Amino acid sequence: MKAKKFATQIDEKVLKDLKSYVKATDRSISSVVTQAVAEYIHRAKLRPSFRNAMDEVLDDHQELLKRLAK
Repeated sequence: MKAKKFATQIDEKVLKDLKSYVKATDRSISSVVTQAVAEYIHRAKLRPSFRNAMDEVLDDHQELLKRLAK
């Protein structure tokens, strides 16, 4: 798929975190933003009841999920 340029603004802290992340993972800002936006849109399209239940589980088990991710 052909990439298309666009401009936007982002919170300074988020940009700093993004730059740290791309450096640590050897990825481009473009690839991370593309993936993040695609995942966000996909998640937003899920049925609201499923999305709410998923959010609740993720919130309830946030600490455990962080430890598992390490």
